[in-house]
Amino acid sequence: MNKRKFLKQTVIATTGVSVVPSLMLSSCKTETKKEKTMETTESTAAAASFTLPEIPYGYNAFPDTIDAMTMEIHHSKHHQGYTNKLNAALEAANISGKSIEEILTMENLPTAIRNNGGGFYNHTLYWDILTPGGQGMSDAFKAKVVEDFGSEEALKNQLAEAGAKRFGSGWAWLCQDADNKLHVCSTPNQDNPLMKVAERMGTPLLGIDVWEHAYYLKYQNKRGEYLQNILKIINWEKVGSRMS
Repeated sequence: MNKRKFLKQTVIATTGVSVVPSLMLSSCKTETKKEKTMETTESTAAAASFTLPEIPYGYNAFPDTIDAMTMEIHHSKHHQGYTNKLNAALEAANISGKSIEEILTMENLPTAIRNNGGGFYNHTLYWDILTPGGQGMSDAFKAKVVEDFGSEEALKNQLAEAGAKRFGSGWAWLCQDADNKLHVCSTPNQDNPLMKVAERMGTPLLGIDVWEHAYYLKYQNKRGEYLQNILKIINWEKVGSRMS
């Protein structure tokens, strides 16, 4: 082994660089600084994707409402699965550089993006508006609720009814429409009111999951009981903060 070859192997070993076979073929070529910068930028863009959000309160935060096993499976399996499949679907469709809201409002969404993008967005909102012990409404939000529903109790009754009457799997929503009016609606599967396919569109302020995986271990077929209990751990202050 000559001195030059020995020094080259030593540098690679001591820096801990792992060189894939496709790059080894061109390792002897000289790259300019500009070429390296372009390669780094392209790699970063290709790697950009949505990531599973953390649950700030942990899986055992609501023992009287949602059991820890359901929380863990729901988040680490179902939500993670939607996240992974969304990223794969976006890569296949060559879609990048858009927020999840921008994606879901696109015309003619491919089925894989519609289902998995909805699953990603819906669950992210669901985790975000829950809090141990619940949190009351701000004065401004409560005034808006009274204006549009008549009372706080009326809003909660409409949400519970929308979730209970959703046939099969889906979601119950509190939304704000283009005229800033609040309304309750429901969507099937992982659809949501941002999508062009929704019967009634709007900006979601709150979403309640009524898929069986959200409640079945604790409640079995008693969806109504789950809905009544989930309404007790809503962070209404955060819900209100989503209004425009």
